[in-house]
Amino acid sequence: MAEVKTAICRFCHSFCGVNVTLEGNRPVKVLGDIKNPMYHGYTCVKGRQLPEQHLHPERLLVPQKKTGTSHQPLASDVALDEIAARLSRLIQEHGPRAVALYTGTYSFPYPAGAAMARAFMQAIGSPMTFTSGSIDQPGKPMAIAFHGRWHAGPQPFADADTWMLVGANPVVSKWGGIPQYNPGKRLHDALQQGMQLIVIDPRQTEAARKAALHLQCKPGEDPTILTGIIHLIIREAWYDKAFVDAESSGFEALKAAVVDFTPDYVARRAEIPADKLMGAARIFATGRRGMVTAGTGPNMAPRGTLTEYLVLVINTLCGRWLRAGEPMPNPFALMPTRHGRAQTEPKPPAFGYGTQLRVRGLGENAGGLSAAALADEILLGGEGQVKALFSVGGNPLVAWPDQLKTWDALKHLELSVCLDIKLSATAKMSHYVLPPKLGLECPAISMPNEGVWFYGMSTGYPEPYAMYQPALIEPPHGSDLLEEWQVFFGLAQRMGLILRLNSQALDMTRDYTTDELFEILTVGSRIRLSEVKQYPHGHIFNDPTIIVLPKEEDCEERLDIGNSIMLEELHTVRGEPLTGHAGYSGQMTFSHRLVSRRLNDVYNSSGHDIPKLMKNGRYNPAYMNPKDMASLDLHAGDVVEIASSRAKILGVVEEAEDVRPGVVSMSHAFGDAPDEDHKLFSIGSNTGRLTSVDEDYDPRTGMPVMSAIPVNVRRGDQAVAR
Repeated sequence: MAEVKTAICRFCHSFCGVNVTLEGNRPVKVLGDIKNPMYHGYTCVKGRQLPEQHLHPERLLVPQKKTGTSHQPLASDVALDEIAARLSRLIQEHGPRAVALYTGTYSFPYPAGAAMARAFMQAIGSPMTFTSGSIDQPGKPMAIAFHGRWHAGPQPFADADTWMLVGANPVVSKWGGIPQYNPGKRLHDALQQGMQLIVIDPRQTEAARKAALHLQCKPGEDPTILTGIIHLIIREAWYDKAFVDAESSGFEALKAAVVDFTPDYVARRAEIPADKLMGAARIFATGRRGMVTAGTGPNMAPRGTLTEYLVLVINTLCGRWLRAGEPMPNPFALMPTRHGRAQTEPKPPAFGYGTQLRVRGLGENAGGLSAAALADEILLGGEGQVKALFSVGGNPLVAWPDQLKTWDALKHLELSVCLDIKLSATAKMSHYVLPPKLGLECPAISMPNEGVWFYGMSTGYPEPYAMYQPALIEPPHGSDLLEEWQVFFGLAQRMGLILRLNSQALDMTRDYTTDELFEILTVGSRIRLSEVKQYPHGHIFNDPTIIVLPKEEDCEERLDIGNSIMLEELHTVRGEPLTGHAGYSGQMTFSHRLVSRRLNDVYNSSGHDIPKLMKNGRYNPAYMNPKDMASLDLHAGDVVEIASSRAKILGVVEEAEDVRPGVVSMSHAFGDAPDEDHKLFSIGSNTGRLTSVDEDYDPRTGMPVMSAIPVNVRRGDQAVAR
């Protein structure tokens, strides 16, 4: 007999509240939960395929060990015994720094696993912990470190009368400014209430189609456009003088730095109409409330940190931060109460501290150690060389930049352990593959989406929402699956280590449940986990008494809108020539720029193998404007060769009028190893191969150019197997 249970969808980072129909131990249908107060019945096409994900024929149900060129099954206890023994020898011979951890986007929905993995690295004494955030949007925490963080936080989307999206399309990406919790409904409601939306994007995205003003710019020119908007806000005196005078520093330096970014200059360089630039500045700055937010694309493009810094500067110029006496939109639920104050926090260090890497002068920064440097740390011999890599919830071979170097690096590892639900591109190269339990097979909490507020201030839940989900089904019969946290806890037990979770030492002689770990992770939370469990549909734990507190009398911190490092980089931008598609190193000329995009049906490298999510097959379309296709004598479905200064890939071209001429729009994290390119139509193209980690990278974060990549496009070999 079928029964319906509430659950947290963990196909991506949005954690939608859903209803799962179960027939015995099998999930058969997923729909949005209309009773959920945060999501209001929303779920996307990916979430509705949770049954297919759990029951997929390619899903691994037992651990795998690589023997020769193939993988063979073995018991989880045996796998952990062998990994622990090999790891202990490596640490004894080469030191703890020889072990690295990479956590990808799929580790985010499993907070106990990510926390236990970090605890394990701390216990062995290795600082080599890397996350996907360092090659996605490290500009956000870096910009906060340069500019400063307003303790109370930003004005919320709910009561905004204007909003500016820079390279963000939250309706599809579920990220980038509009709360990602039913973003389509939230945008619709806001527009119905009169909100004026501005979008800066080289594509006419789903969000851009609903905008009052769309600046369809040349890719990579976000800093130019944002500086032009700052120029106009200052020139026209549209800024909040009282707030700027009282709460910021560096105004005069900023004013001098932006003086040359006139509407005419910006229009010529970014290839947008000057009157639209004027309109964007006027609509946003003369609005009452609202923020500027940026997405993944501008962060992956050149000067992502500068882009995010200029976003914060505009918000500060317009005084778009919460003031004393206003309600705190989200004082948290499963985390300690956030009592925001109407003042600036002390600035953390931005870069140049902590662990130092051995390549390109990179080290610890506000965005974490750079995963873009990890391949080099594996390949570079000598003291400190990485010999072992744990990949948790990620797929480095298709997600990291510079795929050719990554491919070489993964082949050089002495021990590679991949936690993945299938033999992904990375898993196929790993010595051990440990398949974890999936979302319906283990408990869940919504806490991770509270914590992202600290990563970027216009992210996370807009209200104090929390939800808990118990395990709903047993793992498949005959399987041997561990939760991610059990892998690292089991290794630590075998290696005689003591792990600490949320500052609490764990008893390594006993077994824990996931619920017990959740209790440890939520110690001191505003709402006890036991209370959250009383609401199977999730709950918003409002408290109108929690308001923004006034500024402390002795607070002397100010928001830095004239940061010397950022203004020096802006000066460099101004000195660049106005060229069409020159390479950023200035040594080659290219015809197009390739920009990253999100697809509604997949989540990075997840979903490519689920038929209902890949309506066009399993390839990664190279979307181009019809005019560009006609000039190259291309038709939909043709194979094209896309070449950067680093490498070449093949793509399957598709017509897209929403892409401006001179642009190729493709998704990230498709494809497989370079020797699998003949499977183009079934695995897609890997755009990361076009990127070089040694050129055109941010010298502080190590982030290379991963979007707005200068490329040449020509007709390719049409004989590729379909």
